[in-house]
Amino acid sequence: MEGVGSLPVFQPGLPLYEQLYRHLVEEIRQGRPAPGARMPSKRQLCALLGVSMSTVETAYSLLTAEGYLIARPRSGYVVADLIPLTPRPAVDVPPPAPEPPRWRYDCSTSAVDTSLFPFSSWARITKEAVYENPELLQRGHPQGDLPLRCALADLLAQYRGVHCRPEQVVVGAGVEHLLSTLLQLLPEHDRVALEDPGYPAGYAVVERNGRRAVPIPVDGGGMDPDALAQSGAGLAYVTPSHQFPIGVTMPAARRTRLLRWAYDGPERYLIEDDYDSEFRYATRPIPAMQGMDRVGRVVYLGTFSRSIAPSIRVAYLILPPALLARYRQMFSHTGCTVSRFEQEALRRFLVQGLYGRHLRRVGNLYRRKCAAFTQALGAIDGVRLAGQEAGLHFLLTLPRLSERELVERAAAVSVRVHPLSRYCHQVAPIPSTVVLGFAGLSQDELAGAAAALVRAWGR
Repeated sequence: MEGVGSLPVFQPGLPLYEQLYRHLVEEIRQGRPAPGARMPSKRQLCALLGVSMSTVETAYSLLTAEGYLIARPRSGYVVADLIPLTPRPAVDVPPPAPEPPRWRYDCSTSAVDTSLFPFSSWARITKEAVYENPELLQRGHPQGDLPLRCALADLLAQYRGVHCRPEQVVVGAGVEHLLSTLLQLLPEHDRVALEDPGYPAGYAVVERNGRRAVPIPVDGGGMDPDALAQSGAGLAYVTPSHQFPIGVTMPAARRTRLLRWAYDGPERYLIEDDYDSEFRYATRPIPAMQGMDRVGRVVYLGTFSRSIAPSIRVAYLILPPALLARYRQMFSHTGCTVSRFEQEALRRFLVQGLYGRHLRRVGNLYRRKCAAFTQALGAIDGVRLAGQEAGLHFLLTLPRLSERELVERAAAVSVRVHPLSRYCHQVAPIPSTVVLGFAGLSQDELAGAAAALVRAWGR
């Protein structure tokens, strides 16, 4: 009969109207029936297929609502004028990536110890946030809710010496997201200086945003200011509190030189990623470089992924006034990328003193872990360690073995370590050096990893 094409073959499972609807959609897409063809009446199709009137009516209603059929008064249904689609060409789907090897001990630099996570306190404040604040279901401020931004400003002033008002704080889901946002505020900067060796994700974000990443060597004081001055960049990304991965802390004299570089050029900015600033084992934390800035050329960047947990995807920017005005102009109609319930839970965690208590507990734990791990590895003849005074990783150098030998021998005893060259872009890595994280391993696992590495590297 005209307008039907081939007849459907009904199968058990899906409702009949759904099967009829899907069959007619495919027929119409293939040009069977042709555009403008008249469809059988509902009664005719019921008789032809042996189905109920409600089945046909529901299928026709769906087809009409989606624009496959046009209902014409007193004329029935005709097929809409659709361009027939050619069959989808076969696509070679790449095979799934191989499963990563299962390591007995993974000296990752990104893992943290969750054994001391305050589960009961976090559950309580999360429940309070949900039940006591129904207004959190509504759209929030694009920079993050003001109560959280006030708590962050107070925290940073007390612990990091950061000078800011709550209005300058921008909350977002992760450092990479906020770094990408910041680059959109600075379209004139096509060259961005980054530390070498340095944070790989920083390079990736810069390049994804269509900018040129300019590697700047790092020495014992941090980013080389002379090389920065010659780079042609107007934006520099630095980790002065605990440089990743070398682990050096930028002294005050070097910080002032970088600030002078920023002041000497129009629209120059420093991005201060306060990486691992919470954990120092030999001295008290050094105040942030942002607190030294008197002109508004430092953008401060922080996160709770290291101090609380990687899944707590809450990071924050402190924007200088000039960039804050741009942000409001460009992003005033966007939504914050962090759930308002998570923002409120974090605010309570901060203002109730739970965060400070948690930092003291995990800081003491990491101090013990670092001391035990470095002491055990120090028994290897000729080994040198660096960067263990702060943060959650350190460097190990063993001159009698190459970097590749260190990695391969560790892998042979199921210990994952990272070569320093992984983080180098133009500079040559320190020879025979690997990067060892310790936070994600339990104390028993650290003892086992150390024993395995002593066997692998000591013979």
